[in-house]
Amino acid sequence: MFDHIKEDIAIVFERDPAARTHWEILTTYPGVHALLMHRFSHWLWKARLYWLARFMSHIGRFFTGIEIHPGATIGHRVFIDHGMGVVVGETAVIGDDCTLYHGVTLGGTSWNKGKRHPTLEAGVVIGAGAKVLGPITIGAGARIGSNAVVVKDVPANATAVGIPARILEEEQAKEEAVKATFSAYAVGNEENDPINKVLQPLQAQMAKQDAELQALRNQLAQLADAQSDAKLADAFGANKPEKKPRKKVVS
Repeated sequence: MFDHIKEDIAIVFERDPAARTHWEILTTYPGVHALLMHRFSHWLWKARLYWLARFMSHIGRFFTGIEIHPGATIGHRVFIDHGMGVVVGETAVIGDDCTLYHGVTLGGTSWNKGKRHPTLEAGVVIGAGAKVLGPITIGAGARIGSNAVVVKDVPANATAVGIPARILEEEQAKEEAVKATFSAYAVGNEENDPINKVLQPLQAQMAKQDAELQALRNQLAQLADAQSDAKLADAFGANKPEKKPRKKVVS
């Protein structure tokens, strides 16, 4: 347990550039506090001291705003950033090196006993406000976009966004994972929503047509002005030919 605690503190330096000292992390990071209390409450849970484990979990929720059931299994080097509103259910499993942002829910979709919460494999990043629901598996290195609602398995190194979540460009996401780049809030350059990808060309085409219509309006306005000038000139005789004087006929 103490090894886990050391790693929970050390990993903050890698994933939060605002972190300065160990003392700062230990005293001001609610995500670290929640994990520390969970390590202890989980130990009590495994010792079958269920009420005491739940009570410790309740105290942790009161002080941090993060609710982790003592039955949940959490691996090494897990980072909960900001943390407010995070909920982790009883049978959830969080693998090593995972990152959860505020508002994340690892919830269940059934009242049945047994496995009913998600399993996150190593290196998963879940963006703020995302909901991962049911006994599903999020593959190693996968990313869940902010506010996504995931109810189906997500392959390793894939990216899921939207409601309900859709898988985006798995091959490109795999290439990004090979580069071992950490993606804050599970956001990357390749994560444009499919609907946006369809709408963007349509918007560009509409803007082009608007420009062409405006140019046509300008040409019509210029033509109308020219015709109006011509009518005025005719009305005032500016364009009428001069009358030649009649020759006198000598009888």
